[in-house]
Amino acid sequence: MKLGKKLGFGFMRLPMKDGTVDTEQVKEMVDYFIENGFTYFDTAHGYHNGLSEKAIKECLTSRYPREAYTITDKLTEPYFSKQEDIRLFFDSQLEACGVEYFDYYLMHAQGADNYPKFKRCKAYETALELKAEGKIKHFGISFHDTADVLKKILDDYPEIEVVQIQFNYVDYEDTAVQSKKCYELCKAYGKPVIVMEPVKGGSLVNLPDKAQKVFDDLGRGSNASYAIRYAAGFDGIEMVLSGMSNMAQMRDNASYMKDFKPLSEKEHEAINKVCEIFNNLTMIPCTSCRYCIEENECPKKILIPDLFACYNTKTVFNNWNQDYYYNVVYTANNGKASECIKCGKCEKVCPQHLPIRNLLVDVAKEFEKI
Repeated sequence: MKLGKKLGFGFMRLPMKDGTVDTEQVKEMVDYFIENGFTYFDTAHGYHNGLSEKAIKECLTSRYPREAYTITDKLTEPYFSKQEDIRLFFDSQLEACGVEYFDYYLMHAQGADNYPKFKRCKAYETALELKAEGKIKHFGISFHDTADVLKKILDDYPEIEVVQIQFNYVDYEDTAVQSKKCYELCKAYGKPVIVMEPVKGGSLVNLPDKAQKVFDDLGRGSNASYAIRYAAGFDGIEMVLSGMSNMAQMRDNASYMKDFKPLSEKEHEAINKVCEIFNNLTMIPCTSCRYCIEENECPKKILIPDLFACYNTKTVFNNWNQDYYYNVVYTANNGKASECIKCGKCEKVCPQHLPIRNLLVDVAKEFEKI
């Protein structure tokens, strides 16, 4: 499955004007995108409070022939409560986007917390029926959880054709996001990968001074160029989404993705240096050995290393996504940091001799606002 040029236009951070989408600027961006040979557009009903799909229709599908573009839309949990709701919602998405079929349709933001509802409502089965009817060309998932959950989903539904994951040079080794593990699992299962958050919500554009100097010394591309080309250079990655918000970002992204070239050895070395800088900024020096929860089980079932990873990522990047991982992925079925009973069993086995009980107080203050 080949999706063409590897840059996708994510309709999730569109330019706004007077409280609504600036459609005139979006039209200009769409035109530039297509003129430069790109075709892939990504949306979901919840983006921009329902305005993203409408912007797809006004700025793209009403202005270009159907063969000129590829559209991905998604089934998101809040918009259905039973199987019968799904087709009605799907039809409303087709109408909102102004198309008769979606090239790709994804089960949105899959993880341990919402996957049971999708299964109970036979969402995957319904999507596969829609595919058989020609209303979906390709079926897949977007994913926000750990690799073991992804494995279960891929085992349950081998019909999945594509997986969208969060993937960037900082998250690649991150123990909370598990980009590397999820990517390698997709490779093992033969599933093409679509990348979301290649610049980590903009965090890899606005870098700490020390990290910025590393890229400045290269004297070449933009910060975004290193991040997006890093992701696009991996084998099996078919598309890298960029939620572009203005024409400057569009021109920058197109300039290095129109004739994509993977990072050079020198650029990879710079990426590694930047990662080292971010690692040194980490607030909690946890190595995720997991002795605290595997060697000596926490009585409150707190996933200590994962919560520390979320805390580190949020404090370094001020990234909203870590609130999702904290509240939905890691504490929905396990203990919160505030539930620590301070027994100290974890500290006795910690090779780093971390004051875990005190650190969990900091984590709770950050994510639970106590």
